[in-house]
Amino acid sequence: MKRWKTLLPVLFAVAIAAAIYGAVLIRRGFSATEEPSTLEKIVARTVRNLSIPRKARNEENPWKASPEILREAREDFTDRCAVCHGNDGNGQTQVGRNLYPKPPDLRAPQTQNLTDGQIRYIIQNGVRLTGMPAWSHPHEAQDDDSWKLVLFIRDLRQLSAGEKSMQQATAASAHYTGSPACEKCHQQIYEHWKKTPMANVVRDPREHPEAILPDLATNPLAKFTKDQIALVYGSLWKQRYFTKIGDDLFPEPAQWDVTHRVWRPYFVAKGTDWWEPFYPPDNMQRPTGPTCDGCHSVDYNIRTKKVVEWNVGCERCHGPGSEHVAHPSRGNILNPARMDYVPANDTCIQCHSQGRPLTNPMEGKYYDWPVGYRPGLNLRDFWQLEEHALGETTFTHFPDGTAHKNRMQGNDFVQSVMYRRGITCFTCHDVHGTENNAQLRKPADKLCLDCHGPMSLNGPRTVTLEEHTHHKAGTPGSECVSCHMPKIETTIADVKVRAHTFAFISPSMTDKYKIPNPCTSCHTDKSTAWATEALRHWPERSPWRLD
Repeated sequence: MKRWKTLLPVLFAVAIAAAIYGAVLIRRGFSATEEPSTLEKIVARTVRNLSIPRKARNEENPWKASPEILREAREDFTDRCAVCHGNDGNGQTQVGRNLYPKPPDLRAPQTQNLTDGQIRYIIQNGVRLTGMPAWSHPHEAQDDDSWKLVLFIRDLRQLSAGEKSMQQATAASAHYTGSPACEKCHQQIYEHWKKTPMANVVRDPREHPEAILPDLATNPLAKFTKDQIALVYGSLWKQRYFTKIGDDLFPEPAQWDVTHRVWRPYFVAKGTDWWEPFYPPDNMQRPTGPTCDGCHSVDYNIRTKKVVEWNVGCERCHGPGSEHVAHPSRGNILNPARMDYVPANDTCIQCHSQGRPLTNPMEGKYYDWPVGYRPGLNLRDFWQLEEHALGETTFTHFPDGTAHKNRMQGNDFVQSVMYRRGITCFTCHDVHGTENNAQLRKPADKLCLDCHGPMSLNGPRTVTLEEHTHHKAGTPGSECVSCHMPKIETTIADVKVRAHTFAFISPSMTDKYKIPNPCTSCHTDKSTAWATEALRHWPERSPWRLD
């Protein structure tokens, strides 16, 4: 009897609290956009964790993380999970923020402190009364996909306070070691990277005689021999040749057009770059150190004119690695994948953009790359993107702000909706190397559809892709990049690279501003009037976006 007398007041208090809480909920409403209270979060998380059977909780992951498995799991995560959890697991997506309760930040301790077995159980069985579905395969004894997803989620974890402190200390003390020092622990990644354009943009013909693509004897513009070439630059669209005079490198006045297999002059003409007025009109008085070498090497020293290594090596993106090589830890190396989207993208924008240093000149020379910047610092403290006024055509921009020359992917990208939504360059590209064009993670037409499948919230809002493109599947006109990333930015002669604003350029913009549009760039025998009229008959297109 005494026990009941003790319990009754407690139960009565709980009932009153529940009634008050229920009344507050009813008064406030049951909108899924509301943020759950702290109490709700604690109760829900506790109930969820207690509902996981002990056997499942204690299961060990049979897989170990490797670059290949993490790449596979990333693709699976993108297909299944990213619509709610985001590509990096932060949960800040349009769908996720409109769920109740909200998807957790998978990088945070509340998820990372769970056992592998607990995370796998949640993936397989879902969570009742939430938006988390069950992803199990009932007829499969072993669901390897779920275990691999656990490894990927583990890889998303945030740096601890101690690791962040270590990272700051390391930034002040570490020095560059060169990419070969990374091979021992990251052999798979290193082997992939070695085959990429990033790893081979600059080569010494004495070490790599095959690097020189044309027969130098066929050059009718400016004769030079293999012995005069200190370094060869480029192999995809163009190839240039640097000769050494003293401790400086200078570009020869002829370059090889890789696409057309012809020789073309190389000279930065008057009015075609901001730095041109500050150097004499002679290639042999325009050293490549100030204009090129800082982006084509690791740790170019503007005083000694020496580099740790030529090419875009590991430390160009991950920062100096001496401490990490000596004592491998997440806390003593930088990983752009764990950064906020602004500094993450700046790792690429530092070289894939037209701009100028905030301090110019430096010791009497004008530099065309962000001297002093390295990953982890604020690029804005070193570099100003090339300015543009709407309506003006400049040596860098079309009147709408889209670039018309190469090395402006960053200038384009920062204007895009994708950038504003927190997408990073490596959401699409993997500079460690892939089998796809431009080191894309997937072929372009498949990659875009990860986030922009038919009837998705991100568009297109048609049942099929063909209804959106009005072109047959498998044809160039059905490819996302044909319309949203047209090849309109010149790299050499008539060879173009793709725009990165992801905006559709209408035929009327060609008429008004002379910006090439994807319709008549493909249908070269047709006029802009024809293209505009054709678009007017596409029922899902707003007529207000065609003018």
